[in-house]
Amino acid sequence: MTNETQLQDITYALAASPTFEQDGICFAARGSGLYHSTDGGQTWQPAYATLDLEAPLPTMAVVLSPAFAADRTVFAGVPGGILRSFDGGETWDVVEFPSPPPVVSALVTSPNYVRDGILLAGTVEDGVFSSSNRGGHWVAWNFGLLDLNTICLAISPDFARDETLFVGVDSGIFRSTNGGRAWREVNFSPDLAPVLSLALSPGYAEDGILFAGTESHSLYRSQDGGRSWVRLGEDGIRDVVNAIILSPRFPEKADILVTVGEGLLLSRDGGQTWAEWGSGVEFGAGLTCAVAPQGVEPDAPLLVGLIDGGVLRL
Repeated sequence: MTNETQLQDITYALAASPTFEQDGICFAARGSGLYHSTDGGQTWQPAYATLDLEAPLPTMAVVLSPAFAADRTVFAGVPGGILRSFDGGETWDVVEFPSPPPVVSALVTSPNYVRDGILLAGTVEDGVFSSSNRGGHWVAWNFGLLDLNTICLAISPDFARDETLFVGVDSGIFRSTNGGRAWREVNFSPDLAPVLSLALSPGYAEDGILFAGTESHSLYRSQDGGRSWVRLGEDGIRDVVNAIILSPRFPEKADILVTVGEGLLLSRDGGQTWAEWGSGVEFGAGLTCAVAPQGVEPDAPLLVGLIDGGVLRL
């Protein structure tokens, strides 16, 4: 079944509750603000209603606490800083970044956020910022980051031990192995950049597998932490790759779902072969983001953001 809600403006990011199957809660960050749904993405309401804004507040990023069901914490990236909510998006605190105020374009939380309170923010022109007190205070950590135009962020599932982060930028990919305090450029050709999406294997600490989607119509995989790369889907992937979703049991269950232009492609064998996902679905606009709250399964819900502001539930 397909349900579509026509929003307005581009949909930049989507986030779903870790207990989506029970609560149906998800958020959509859009050019005209943040929207939330409590019925699995079938209907949407503005999330900033209590702020009494005089004009729409563009929102490019949204992330939920890994313990959202218990702490109800939501972070939204906006021009100048972030908004944070501790009641599921009912009310918001405004946290400004150091001057000059950047435009926040990406957000990730530590997998161990409940204990360490760490989250990181990527910005359009000012690099990466880090907070270790649940978003209350932010510091720019850009030593070695030679390109400050941040597009996407990815954090190791074993961050508490390996402190590994990746950032996709206009010119390629940078990696940090000390929690973002210092960065080194990854061996990824600038000719393939910008890098629009990144995804790490759930077992990254053991297998070193990560994926990068680019604007140059291609998807790449590394099996050594970014030291070398192999192109995937050369015959089938011919458009921008804005989102990469891996099975929660990858690589044991080697499912990969990617957005490609105005469609979705699925691989069940780690990227060797690809098939169209959602055959017969007319998206009507380019795909900007996607989230699979219950994994990449045939009967599991999939939310897809569109360049015209729509959110499609498959």
